Amino acid sequence: MVDRDRELLDGALAGDQDAFAALYRRRQGAIFRFAMQMTGSAEMAEDVTQETFMALLSSGGRFDSSRGTLLSFLYGIARNQVLRRIGQQRNEPLLEHASGEDMLEDLTRRESIDLVRRAVLSLPTTYREAVVLCDLGDASYAEAAQALGCPVGTVRSRLNRARAMLAQKLGAARGVCNV
Repeated sequence: MVDRDRELLDGALAGDQDAFAALYRRRQGAIFRFAMQMTGSAEMAEDVTQETFMALLSSGGRFDSSRGTLLSFLYGIARNQVLRRIGQQRNEPLLEHASGEDMLEDLTRRESIDLVRRAVLSLPTTYREAVVLCDLGDASYAEAAQALGCPVGTVRSRLNRARAMLAQKLGAARGVCNV
């Protein structure tokens, strides 16, 4: 799987459009989910995903498989794109909702989803990144560490702190007393 990523990247960098398309199909879902969870905006996540793969074409030669996976490299590019956009737009993100058959059940589920999304979006960026990559995404601690440019222990520490912050925020929002 990892070797296939490398083959596709090499082909894409050599101008093979089919290789680029295959690589995009393989990895765009993970990058989109990361960007969506970081920004709360599907439109922004789509832009970040496209910009990430365009940046890969121009900077993919810097990828070093001895330092980590291509997915980690892509997460790092996407992270930079997200941080740039977050810095540009300080507006409240638009949240999307799923719908269901039972209106009351759907409303309750949407409120819970909104509550969790707002709690994740309210985390400081360093903690949000760790949660989005490891808890909401498919990244291992090692992949997250590479994408964030920090040691694995730091990722674990940020996750622990982020989870505590989320528990406190969600408990307070639901009127639960944390003693």
